[in-house]
Amino acid sequence: MPRGRYSFHDTHDHTSLGSEHFHCATGPSGWRYTAQNTAPDGAHAGSVDLTLDDLGRPIRLELHAASWQVRGAALDGVTWVRSDPAGEHAQEGNTQAHAFTGASPAFLIATARLLRLQPGGPATRIRLVSFQPPVLAPLTVDQSWSLITRTAHSTDSGSLPVDNYRVADLATGDQYDIHIAGDVVLAAPGIELEDLESPPSSFGAPSFG
Repeated sequence: MPRGRYSFHDTHDHTSLGSEHFHCATGPSGWRYTAQNTAPDGAHAGSVDLTLDDLGRPIRLELHAASWQVRGAALDGVTWVRSDPAGEHAQEGNTQAHAFTGASPAFLIATARLLRLQPGGPATRIRLVSFQPPVLAPLTVDQSWSLITRTAHSTDSGSLPVDNYRVADLATGDQYDIHIAGDVVLAAPGIELEDLESPPSSFGAPSFG
């Protein structure tokens, strides 16, 4: 059950954007990722709680950032409620998308899990609803994902496959690579894995609590 910390930085000038302290676990019923976010000065900045089923679909999402929160799930496409913490200004949304995305590395792992691509195979198009801090306003995005390579790396606990994905934003044409090992993002634009207390998990490991 990996536990660790990601740091975020601006991809243009490398300004620090804070950190995400995470814990995740896999099981036959799916995968769960929970995290607490901190600002560059260490202040609490929000949280992430994402649960996938065994097919990689989001069955529960809860995000908190600044004065907003989002709860969502895969239902008739994807459905969500965005509100202030008191729930006084709740707005419901629904669209025909496959899943959610956002600033957290959890969403990269979730998308990779949902697509289950094969190395060297064709690119796959996917529609996602993005929630970006601090206001968590919904934005529908279309992306193309392809799995370029899968490389085995030797570790103390055995061979660790590392997947190199290429992701393209179909609206802008921007492309970037991400590297994922099991349920941990090793590298992605603006994201660095700073600390990892245990090796990444493989999907199908013992169930989380």
